[in-house]
Amino acid sequence: MKELLNIVKQKAQQWLDSPVIDQQTKKQVTELLNRTDTRELIDNFYKDLEFGTGGLRGIMGVGSNCMNKYTVGAATQGLSNYLLKSFPGKKIKVAIAHDSRNNSRYFTEVTANVFSANNIEVYLFPDLRPTPILSYAIRYLGCDSGVVITASHNPKEYNGYKVYWNDGAQVVPPHDKNIIAEVNAIREFDQVKFNGKPEKIHTIGPELEEAYYEEVKKLIPRKDTVARNRNIPIVYSSLHGAGITMIPECLTRMGFTNVHIVEEQRTPDGNFPTVKSPNPEERSAMEMAIEKGKSVGATMVMATDPDTDRVGIGVRKPDGEFTLLNGNQAFCLMMWFIMKNLSDKTNAYVAKTIVTSELVDTMAGNYGIECYNTLTGFKYIAELMRNLEGKKKFIAAGEESYGYMVGDFVRDKDAVSACAFFAAMAACAADEGKSLHDWMVDMYAEHAFYKESLINITKKGQQGEQEIKAMMAQFRNNPPASVAGVKIIRILDYKSLKETNTITGETKPLSFPESDVLQFYLEDGTKISVRPSGTEPKIKYYISVHNKLHSPKEYYSISQQLDERIQSIEQFLLKL
Repeated sequence: MKELLNIVKQKAQQWLDSPVIDQQTKKQVTELLNRTDTRELIDNFYKDLEFGTGGLRGIMGVGSNCMNKYTVGAATQGLSNYLLKSFPGKKIKVAIAHDSRNNSRYFTEVTANVFSANNIEVYLFPDLRPTPILSYAIRYLGCDSGVVITASHNPKEYNGYKVYWNDGAQVVPPHDKNIIAEVNAIREFDQVKFNGKPEKIHTIGPELEEAYYEEVKKLIPRKDTVARNRNIPIVYSSLHGAGITMIPECLTRMGFTNVHIVEEQRTPDGNFPTVKSPNPEERSAMEMAIEKGKSVGATMVMATDPDTDRVGIGVRKPDGEFTLLNGNQAFCLMMWFIMKNLSDKTNAYVAKTIVTSELVDTMAGNYGIECYNTLTGFKYIAELMRNLEGKKKFIAAGEESYGYMVGDFVRDKDAVSACAFFAAMAACAADEGKSLHDWMVDMYAEHAFYKESLINITKKGQQGEQEIKAMMAQFRNNPPASVAGVKIIRILDYKSLKETNTITGETKPLSFPESDVLQFYLEDGTKISVRPSGTEPKIKYYISVHNKLHSPKEYYSISQQLDERIQSIEQFLLKL
């Protein structure tokens, strides 16, 4: 600990000695150095922010491990250097977007200035916009790269920096590692060109969004059915984020005439004053939408996270109450609807992540459509799409963490088009005199009843990072023989890229990129996945169980059985 503290103090002193860093920042660093309690000093300086599954993300503050002008500037200079090496002699173009978080516009302007100072043409949205529109803009404008300033659904203290490549997808190997190498090569902040060139910075006009809406319109199936039911009451909340800039307009353009906005959450605000966390995965974030839904008699409520790449939905049950669908349920329902209505299945494929419900694999197999699995993160789905472009027909993709994508014009999860799509699904269900909850039960009866659960264990700071590493090492080196009384029969280790049959001892290779993920398959078909989050200080346990549902009448009894099974597994894991 003493050695670490010495290293941290040396890094902090380098900030104080830098002629580039402003006096206000130096004052804050000095205050940290003078405190008796060194925890914040250590957390802020013990490492440099690194690219994870979502790019650069951290708590805003002073220090090498925080989001601030200097870490953002260094990241942008490193990216600029890599772009200049990757496209020699070319007129390089980048697009930048940001969400509603505190300092997002400021970090956007820092980023734009550094790019332009490196003679890179910058295309900047005039105000906050959803992340998927950045992905669309890169391809629409013919950019070589792009950046969005966001920390997605993290708490208000966070901000982040996602890097995209010329296909509109987040960077993957080798680009991510090469960018990190360029960032790490910047030892002093005087290597960063902070003084921008205004003539290199251009504002993106409304024609881009017009083109995006037209692409979404093409996606919507059964347009006559949707039109007949365009007046179904729908509630939407932007949770103080960027979604308000496009989703209401998108729903209107799709023909929906009875959309109710949660007014208390309409205004973009990085403090997210009406929610504990702006995360549509959490029930507390959806409460206002549900209350609004009850008051207007809505069939469905929707809410998006601050950068509008994820959406949570609630659907009305037969008893009139709303139930929130988790990411697996919503994605499975979307895929069921799409695959049932797909007229040409020739060479068609869908994609999902390895921790997302295997009901999608089951349904795809039943409909004669290929289903690919990738590591967690839409950048891997986008990479798959790039590799299969011109060979197979991409239909849709999704992940359990509330991210969905239909069509290939955006190369990242897209809550704008997803909201339009879920609204169309609700309209088609209404045409049958049903709700999306009724449809979900029908889907389970037709294919199989899968149920999933997710446990998040938060371990903050440098100490928490070490604890998470120790937990993964324990699972990897001393895995349990059984879980809640059921034997483990297969272990998939994505770090060693090896699958082990625990009954026979046989092993076979996994054809995936290396990743710190473990999966355990049990004798009864249960699947448990364990992985550290790439964007938050958490270790995650994903649990999936399933059973046959012979009739919709059995739904509640089978659901209870699956819940009990999940609870016993959760209790087992939390005791480890």
